[in-house]
Amino acid sequence: MSPEGLERLLTQVRQGRVTVSRALQQLRTMPFEDLGFASLDHHRSLRQGFPEVVLCDGKTTAQVVSITRALLKKRGPFLATRAEPVVARAIRRLDRRARYYGDARIVAIHRAKRRHEGHVLIVTAGTADVPVAEEARVTAEVMGSHVERLYDVGVAGLHRLLGKKQRLFDARVVIVVAGMDGVLPSVVGGLVACPVIAVPTSCGYGASFGGLAALLTMLNSCAAGVGVMNIDNGFGAGSLAHRINVLGLKT
Repeated sequence: MSPEGLERLLTQVRQGRVTVSRALQQLRTMPFEDLGFASLDHHRSLRQGFPEVVLCDGKTTAQVVSITRALLKKRGPFLATRAEPVVARAIRRLDRRARYYGDARIVAIHRAKRRHEGHVLIVTAGTADVPVAEEARVTAEVMGSHVERLYDVGVAGLHRLLGKKQRLFDARVVIVVAGMDGVLPSVVGGLVACPVIAVPTSCGYGASFGGLAALLTMLNSCAAGVGVMNIDNGFGAGSLAHRINVLGLKT
């Protein structure tokens, strides 16, 4: 249950539109709900500002559908990551508002009439990094951040990035997604004053070791203010960027 949903329920009780027993029935599943194979954390929205997100990897379609159905009863925003098309179709049959972002492999339901806040900029080194960047973008947008994109500006043609410096300077948070040698976050980190979230991707030739080379480069960045996510973790980057962005607006 979201803070708004809890406030609405308590208001309805005070106004006599909902009985105390009916409210108690709704509150029984507020902390968590046991589905047998999963325990849904319905309290997460109150603690962290966004409901539990469904990771579809490793789950059957039936399990994802059951989890989704229970989460949708709370009427909040919804996010399911690493969703293949067959899973996305099953989710969309539950709610026609659900939208599938194929590049990001995300199914999302946005908050109704939610105004996007702040300014998150997502930068990629190459086009092959776009799927991970899109996972970060959709995540941050569904959570409520205003997001802009600057793609394919890697160090193999650094003039492409330097020609867009003002866009870097205008951002509150920059997510930099790169595979291969993973150098781009250090370059961006040396240009901007805002936090930089580096995301290594698994794209690259043999010695990239599935993104490990990029990860190690980013962890050893000489630029200050660069934090590093795990390989291909666009969701984690989008979630963290949103929190930094929103907290920055409140200070």
